[in-house]
Amino acid sequence: MDFKKFSKLIMIEQTLFALPFALIGVLFAGGGSIMTWVWVIIALASARTAGMSFNRVIDADIDAKNPRTKDRLIPTGEVSKAAVWLTAILSSLLLVFTSFMLNRLCFILSFPAVLLLFTYSYFKRFSSSSHFYLGFVEAAAPIGGYLAVSGEFNIVPFILGVVIMAWIAGLDIVYALQDLDFDTAEGLHSLPVKIGKERALILSSLCYGVSAGAMIVAGMLTQKSGPYWIAIMCITAIFIYQQILARSNDIRPAVKMFFKVNMFISPLLFIGTLVDVLF
Repeated sequence: MDFKKFSKLIMIEQTLFALPFALIGVLFAGGGSIMTWVWVIIALASARTAGMSFNRVIDADIDAKNPRTKDRLIPTGEVSKAAVWLTAILSSLLLVFTSFMLNRLCFILSFPAVLLLFTYSYFKRFSSSSHFYLGFVEAAAPIGGYLAVSGEFNIVPFILGVVIMAWIAGLDIVYALQDLDFDTAEGLHSLPVKIGKERALILSSLCYGVSAGAMIVAGMLTQKSGPYWIAIMCITAIFIYQQILARSNDIRPAVKMFFKVNMFISPLLFIGTLVDVLF
């Protein structure tokens, strides 16, 4: 598999988008050493690669039926399932190794982390809670980043986990609106299928509210200063704009814009936290 296909498979731009999740946890824990940053970055990239690879190979048959996803690499035959399985396994092993290099607690937690990455893709086959399960998986990033520095549990990383879990769940509910008809026809589970579009959008808004509230609590607990709070205000504005977009009549172009502005959220939170820690 060449790099172009690999980057398309794992959506490398989404890996860059997710990277600040883990680094925010590192910053909230005090920053750590340069090597801690290196291992955390490798761990996050490995986890993201494993998760995307598991998702693509497990969902390959479903993707082939869905008009929105039928052009992905496995359905088109550009990449074999065996190659993607190998990528997933090697990435999982790299995640375990990097966790071992961080500390004992991270090493122990790397095994359930791999299990979470593997099982997520199966959830929508039997439960509409898959949006929250995805959020739970993504929440491991800031928690892991914090534990990489501290090596012990604390309430702060779990509040950061709530930030990410609620945000990603709210985002994924909107994302699922694109496949409402397909999921209904195929018997797949999502909240838009289960409770309808309008109620799903209300729940997405509530998730965003919980995420914003958790950012405020995390900032208050750790006595963050001006740069952090400016970032939170900017993120809140983006949240509101995203919810307006989600209520557009034509959902697919709206979702594209939704994700474009979404790319600014994690960098804003990271930069606000970084400037606060440094100065």
